[in-house]
Amino acid sequence: MRVGFRQGRFADASRPNWDGDGPRPIDWFAWYPAADDAEETALPLAPWPQGWFNAGPAAFNAPLAEGADACPLVVYSHGTGCNGLQFEWLARELAARGFVAVAVNHHGNSNAEPYRAEGFLCSWERPRDVSLLIDHIVAHPDFEGRINLDRISAVGYSLGGVTATALLGGIMLRSPFEPGANLGRGPREFPDLIDHLPRLMEKSQIFRDSWARMSASYRDPRIKAALLLAPGRSVQGFSDESVTAISIPTRIMVGGGDALLPSARWLYERLSGSTFDVVAHEAGHYVFLPKSTELGRSADPACCVDPPSVDRGAIHRTVVAAALQLFGA
Repeated sequence: MRVGFRQGRFADASRPNWDGDGPRPIDWFAWYPAADDAEETALPLAPWPQGWFNAGPAAFNAPLAEGADACPLVVYSHGTGCNGLQFEWLARELAARGFVAVAVNHHGNSNAEPYRAEGFLCSWERPRDVSLLIDHIVAHPDFEGRINLDRISAVGYSLGGVTATALLGGIMLRSPFEPGANLGRGPREFPDLIDHLPRLMEKSQIFRDSWARMSASYRDPRIKAALLLAPGRSVQGFSDESVTAISIPTRIMVGGGDALLPSARWLYERLSGSTFDVVAHEAGHYVFLPKSTELGRSADPACCVDPPSVDRGAIHRTVVAAALQLFGA
């Protein structure tokens, strides 16, 4: 089946952007089954950072394939400091099998725009982005009436796995960056993150309002299954009670060499009905990013170079098979 691709932007008028001079922006990308005569070509954009990752072809702005059946929908939340286009290796495979697969860029926490400390600190803003994206795609003129509302699933990578867990019903009780959390001063993308917390708490009403929403419920009952790829440390900020109450089918996949393996196990031990896979003994955290180019491998070996025993492409194929099984291909 041919794969189509389109992108768009909308805004959440109920939340301001981090500057406070407009609504919160939500950029999205969609891969979907296209007509048989659609022409797949290299897309005019690729996963950021530009040139670091390989990306497959798709038919830009092609119409959705004609068919009697409504398409299952998969929504994706990226890792901290990443972007939705890094979902393309899985999204294309899902679209080729009849799914509509959509990804979002989370404002202030995506490398598609300048990083903002608020975007890294307030991860609980991300689940609402995903729920609003579902609303938007279901009503979008190109997809309206073609989405199977009984088959909506979520995929989350790293901090996106935390986002997906919140969408399943996890309630965040504490931030990993609040005083006393002892999880370091910040991720590699924002190494002095914790130093920004006092200033923002003192000077930004937008930030204080968001911080007060930390322990709200962001459960979206439309999501019927979730695939969590190397979920981040922040999962341990969820209350045990909220996580153990989740009964939605969930699959957790993580590399055996990932420093976040204990966080993934913590989540698995509390999620009833979940399954757990170590994809390769030496696979690291970034094995779920797209296959890298030579430029990427030289620019950032930490996220683009795998140990000799690890075949990133083979792991991706394993993930595709797991996703198709979980989401009911």
